Amino acid sequence: MSSGYNRSRRKFLYNLGLAGLSFPLISSNSNCSNEQSKQKNMNKKEGKLGIALVGLGGYAGGQLAPALQQTEHCYLAGIVTGTPSKIPAWQKKYDIPDKNVYSYDNYDSIKDNPDIDIIYVVLPNSMHEEYTVRAAQAGKHVICEKPMALSVKECDNMIAACKNAGKMLSIGYRLHFEPYNLEMVRLGTQKVYGNIKSMKAGFGFPAGDPNQWRLKKDLSGGGPLQDVGIYCVQGICYTTGLEPISVTAQEGSKTDPEKFKEVEQSLTWQFEMPGGILCDGKASYSEGLNYLHADAENGFFELSPAYNYSGLSGIDNGRSMNFPQVNQQARQMDAFALSIKNNQPSIVPGEMGRRDVKLIAAIYEAMRTGKKVMIT
Repeated sequence: MSSGYNRSRRKFLYNLGLAGLSFPLISSNSNCSNEQSKQKNMNKKEGKLGIALVGLGGYAGGQLAPALQQTEHCYLAGIVTGTPSKIPAWQKKYDIPDKNVYSYDNYDSIKDNPDIDIIYVVLPNSMHEEYTVRAAQAGKHVICEKPMALSVKECDNMIAACKNAGKMLSIGYRLHFEPYNLEMVRLGTQKVYGNIKSMKAGFGFPAGDPNQWRLKKDLSGGGPLQDVGIYCVQGICYTTGLEPISVTAQEGSKTDPEKFKEVEQSLTWQFEMPGGILCDGKASYSEGLNYLHADAENGFFELSPAYNYSGLSGIDNGRSMNFPQVNQQARQMDAFALSIKNNQPSIVPGEMGRRDVKLIAAIYEAMRTGKKVMIT
């Protein structure tokens, strides 16, 4: 991923403490290297599944690779990158053999590598479909970062490719494995305080670098809705256990028209859910937002911050929530590895990613037309 991506979104998240957990990187001294080599050789015998990361940007290097040092059912087996200069440091840090290093040019030959069981696509949004389809055609299971793709049609192609290959497809929705968000699911879907009457969700940060790929529509598909607003869409759906039936939306003003000439700077939307539940969402590249709040018949519950990598905090009808901080990415990847081992569906399958892309498309249509859009 681009250096702009690292300087903007990830820097902001770190400054907020979103990546507050520090993960020990593997030492480069010879003793550690020898121990690592022994461990890697044992991984397959121990039944761990090998993951190859496709795209070595900020999220892969800052979150996924360190998390794979804490997983129990999978490990970092390989890398795919278009930047040769990154390879030596990754190999040294994670003891990745030459045979498990790929470029985008020889990516398809990964089919011949038994060390690689899962491919994790961590590329700009516009590349998700291609590299997921090619991974499936290479006979590998796939995790694809969110948003799943730029259109429902692309999602359909990805789902079909994996089904045709007999491989599983999962989306990188880490918060489905995070205790505070799981408590929101419990409180909402079990109606602990009665029926939910309304919700509000927001996520945003100052975008920073004007040259980052996330501000280029052909790569990102849109602005903060695609990047961080999808967390709000997800939060509303999993807290209520429902899917929206209609949406209205409004684009925010552009304080920097040149920077945001291709994508929205901010937007708000209003979902109508079954039962008359009204849910307000907001995504922004100009202000700090990080909350998920539900009002029910007999109480309220909320998270703030709601979507961080660590340091989440919640209130349950006036009482503070108290759950352990976990490595969300490690839990997410382990869960998928177990799904494969046990031949059980992922709880965050491609179909869920498709649903969210459909909802994002409806929000954009409502924003563009100024009309209520029915969601079918």
